[in-house]
Amino acid sequence: MTAAAPETSTGGGTLDSRGTERGAFATLAHGIRLTPEFREGLVVTLLLALLATAGRVVVPVAVQQTLDNGLLRPEGPDLGLVRLACGAALVAVLVTAVAGYATNVRLYRTTERGLSALRVRAFRRVHDLSILHQAAERRGSLVSRVTSDVDTISTFMQWGGLLIVVSAAQVSLATVLMLLWSWQLTLLVYLCFLPLVFAVRLFQSRLEVAYTTVRERVGEMLGVVAETVVGAPVIRAYGVQARTAERLDRSVDATRTAQTRAQRIAAVTFSAGELVAAFATGAVVVGGVLLGAGGDLTTGRLVGFLFLVTLFVQPVQIATEVLNEAQNAVAGMRRVLGILDTPSDVADPVDGATLPEGPIDVRFESVRFAYPGGPDVLHDVDLTIAARTRVAVVGETGSGKTTFAKLLTRLMDPTSGRVLLGGVPLTELGFDSLRSRVVMVPQDGFLFDSTIAANVRFGRLDATDAEITRAFADLGLADWLEQLPEGVHTPVGERGDSLSVGERQLVAIARAYVADPDLLVLDEATSAVDPATEVRLQRALDSLTRGRTTLAIAHRLSTAEGADEVLVVDAGVVVQRGPHAELVQQDGVYARLHASWSSQTR
Repeated sequence: MTAAAPETSTGGGTLDSRGTERGAFATLAHGIRLTPEFREGLVVTLLLALLATAGRVVVPVAVQQTLDNGLLRPEGPDLGLVRLACGAALVAVLVTAVAGYATNVRLYRTTERGLSALRVRAFRRVHDLSILHQAAERRGSLVSRVTSDVDTISTFMQWGGLLIVVSAAQVSLATVLMLLWSWQLTLLVYLCFLPLVFAVRLFQSRLEVAYTTVRERVGEMLGVVAETVVGAPVIRAYGVQARTAERLDRSVDATRTAQTRAQRIAAVTFSAGELVAAFATGAVVVGGVLLGAGGDLTTGRLVGFLFLVTLFVQPVQIATEVLNEAQNAVAGMRRVLGILDTPSDVADPVDGATLPEGPIDVRFESVRFAYPGGPDVLHDVDLTIAARTRVAVVGETGSGKTTFAKLLTRLMDPTSGRVLLGGVPLTELGFDSLRSRVVMVPQDGFLFDSTIAANVRFGRLDATDAEITRAFADLGLADWLEQLPEGVHTPVGERGDSLSVGERQLVAIARAYVADPDLLVLDEATSAVDPATEVRLQRALDSLTRGRTTLAIAHRLSTAEGADEVLVVDAGVVVQRGPHAELVQQDGVYARLHASWSSQTR
């Protein structure tokens, strides 16, 4: 089994190497480290943002100079200075606008590039996880981590991220100028905002919890919606629309409740910022008038100071809203990192080995498998399957047959022991070599929303239409293909819903046929077709499997009758092994299964 990485997921968040959950800043920093695209061109973007911020400070200085040294000068107005100050303010406004535009464009490009990379990495990680891990989470929840959770990060990075940089610089520059003009009023402004700092820290922790709950509820809601859409035929068939609607309503209502609670906390934070800002402005007006009356502050500096207070207050007010988006983004980032930081328990080995050329033999060495938290499904399986042998695995439902197929194709790894193909342990075998030489036809025959030809090409991407048509003919399915309205270009619909279950399985078998594997694994591949089609497919499969190592999970024992050898699995143990003709004569599990099957097919 693959060793766990030092960083693990905890459902809603991620743990660092010490096993403690990361804080908000550490979460964002870790996400940026995993996505270097966010840092590309960042220095230039920050310089442009600082230039745009510096330009805003020129206007209060120009106002102060115009009043004190231009219009209210004891010697009389200096119109030249007024024109110079106005011109400087105009240039500053233009430079600020251009720098702001350039900053936004660069930031959008960088963040979109970074978010696209993050989305792709999260998507690929989902595919790297074993089917055990995927089965532990709802599909909708996994999809939400790649879609809506990344969208929350996008909103913050493109809006809040820029405002944090600009606001910090703006507050710093405004503070310096305010100190130069009146340290008393500057101290007064900071005293007004000091209570807000403590309030924001309190609200931050509450927002973090609230938005983590929101992201979890959104994932659950998407899972319920996806399940309801996919299961619509079953819902209608059993007339449970009302119960399904009630379940969906509960999920939607839970999401609404979580969103409302988070927004209520955010609204209190924003309102507190508005109140403090108004109080600070009023305090500056009163304090400035008193200082001016005492001769300690000129009119120009008082008016300019009020401009600076606006530059100071605006970022602080915005910061409360940025905090809202930041906590939403942190909650989304934690869920994305929960996927990225999850070690792949079925990982593609670095510099993986390749399978030897030619037919492949199979070896199970003391293989034991158990699903997490459950009992053993397979017990100490130790067997060898010679190359070019066609083996059928039979047994009652739940006996462990399908687990054989999943272990053999490395969709899962054994709990203990090992599986070898061609003498190479599967854990050391590169995925490229494994997937090109070993093909599995699953029971459900999943198809993608495209044409028949496009789905068959998943077996071999360079297969031509003529080769695909010939594959169906070789399988004895030419007449079925001719009945379709557009032949191999017939659309199959989402999940192949435009075709019947049996027809989907025909396409899946054709896909395996064009792949031309050396080891073929059939997981009850003919269980969904009618008896007539099964006969045709069985003849085609006889041709397909001849000369290849084949492991067929057999539901219909007609498959076992045509196999070279039969493995009988009972409660996770291989209890019988041998040709059909021998096993059916013995008093054992296989004879009972075959007798039961024969009586049902008469």
